[in-house]
Amino acid sequence: MNLFIASVANNKGILTFEESWHCTKVLRKKKGDLIRLIDGKGNFFNGVLDIVSEKQCLVIITEGPFQQIKHNYYLHLAIAPTKQIDRIEWMIEKLVEVGVDEISFIQSKNSERTAIKIDRIIKIVESAVKQSIQALIPKVKDIVNFNNFLINTIADQKFIAHCHNDSKINIRQIDFKQKNTVVLIGPEGDFSKDEINLANHNNYGSISLGNNRLRTETAGLFICQAASLFN
Repeated sequence: MNLFIASVANNKGILTFEESWHCTKVLRKKKGDLIRLIDGKGNFFNGVLDIVSEKQCLVIITEGPFQQIKHNYYLHLAIAPTKQIDRIEWMIEKLVEVGVDEISFIQSKNSERTAIKIDRIIKIVESAVKQSIQALIPKVKDIVNFNNFLINTIADQKFIAHCHNDSKINIRQIDFKQKNTVVLIGPEGDFSKDEINLANHNNYGSISLGNNRLRTETAGLFICQAASLFN
């Protein structure tokens, strides 16, 4: 059964404009049809279509909420987007499918891309959530300066992944359980030495993802899978 994103309150669900259009024009749902909703906060609902319109559909909730089973950690990835945005969009889709909680974009010294279409990224995230039958929509934040991100981000443990020959913690040694963890991932050309030093000064530990040099999108997916598998 297809999933639809909705605002749910008082045993009623209101589909977003995009979801209402998809429900009526693409799937051709009618009044009285059974559908399944998510609220984006981790809850599933079953309901019956009551008002059907391409602009706004109203659903009467018949069952729920049913909570999504959550993993026992919080993973926040901060990514310097690559010049080819399709690589980042692919990564975002896969991160959501595997299980990420928050995605931020950062602009570093070697960044070749300084802007992203955040609305498009949000749509990719929402689509991946529904495709993988989840009810919790990860947070997505627009691109910010590297320094500002360091100063304004709070987490239980912080890491920066880079290719410089510094002393590093192997990702296998990281305990993600019951912790809020943020990991910085650099662009083509990696983080600069000054950025790494600044991150270390702000309590970001340097981590190793193995012996092979990974592309930005591969590194992001590797970290997400490691957090899932190791926990």
